[in-house]
Amino acid sequence: MRMLLAVLSLCASGSLAAEISNLGDHQFTVSHVITTEARPAVVYRTMTSHIDQWWNGDHSWSSDAENLYMKVERGGCFCEKLPGGGRVEHLRLIYFAPDRELRFDGALGPLQTLPVQGRMMWKIEAIESGSEIRFTYHVFGHPEGGLQGMAPAVAGVIGEQLKRLGERLRW
Repeated sequence: MRMLLAVLSLCASGSLAAEISNLGDHQFTVSHVITTEARPAVVYRTMTSHIDQWWNGDHSWSSDAENLYMKVERGGCFCEKLPGGGRVEHLRLIYFAPDRELRFDGALGPLQTLPVQGRMMWKIEAIESGSEIRFTYHVFGHPEGGLQGMAPAVAGVIGEQLKRLGERLRW
């Protein structure tokens, strides 16, 4: 519930922008793009090995980003350790190409409690000045009340993480 309130308060702030497309009762897509001077290998390593350094712990079940980790292997996950020995799988890794792309299956945060599914892609492309990072998250399903009202909150939370990743890559 705390996570849902954080998502909704972030949405209400209006401080983050995202492209929201395919918006309907049973689907939406959010997309974000940033560029960085970091090379693709550095971006990939930071995204996968140091998620706790850029993901906001307020958007985790334990409220502590140090509990977040990624197992980059076939069937691996973006996961989290919980107090008392528990664990949560945020997203299952279904495809990875080192230094280029990660694809995940799953529903983030409060979406996990709903009859929805998501497919998230993190793409890294080398450009002359460094890298372009593109996050895309497709969410689909049939929750009561539809999905239209959830898209801005999801876009805001994902956008915040991507902004934090960009800041971390400037270190």
